[in-house]
Amino acid sequence: MTPLEMLRVHPFLAGLPDEWLPRLTGYARPVVWHPGHRLFRAGAPADRFWLVRGGQVALDFPVPGRGDVGIETIGPGGVLGWSWLFPPYRWQFGAVATQRSTAVELDADGVRQLMESDDTLGRQLTSRFMSVVVDRLQASRVRLLDLYGYPTAAAS
Repeated sequence: MTPLEMLRVHPFLAGLPDEWLPRLTGYARPVVWHPGHRLFRAGAPADRFWLVRGGQVALDFPVPGRGDVGIETIGPGGVLGWSWLFPPYRWQFGAVATQRSTAVELDADGVRQLMESDDTLGRQLTSRFMSVVVDRLQASRVRLLDLYGYPTAAAS
C-alpha cells in the first residue's frame, strides 16, 4: 500500500478533499515499531506525528517518585502526536510501542507549511487535532485522579 493509499483509508483524514491528500503524501512515510521502542519523551522536540495503522502505542508522562505513568493506549485508526502543532514544539507526553505497530509518519515542518499556505486545509487539520488534544487531556485528568485516589464522575 502506498503512502497516499494509507492516508486515504485512515479515519483521521476521512472527508478531506481528495486533492489535499497528495500534498500531505509529500511529507508522509510508512514506519514500523517493535515492542519496547520509545518514540519520544515528554519535553523533547516534537517534529513529526503519526497516523497509527496497526498495533498499539502507550502514552505516558513522568510523575516524580513514580516514573513514567501510562495515560492511554493508541491503536489502529488513532493519531499520535499533536505537540508539533503548537510552539514551543515540545512533546507533552511520551510514547512507547507495546506491540508491533505500523503507522504513517508525517513531517511536522512540511505539514505546518501546507497549513499556513492553505487556510482551509489549516482549519480542517487544526480542528481535527484539537479533538485529539481534548481527548488526551481528558484521559490525563482521569488517570491523575485514579493515581491519587480521587473519585471520578464514573465512580460517583
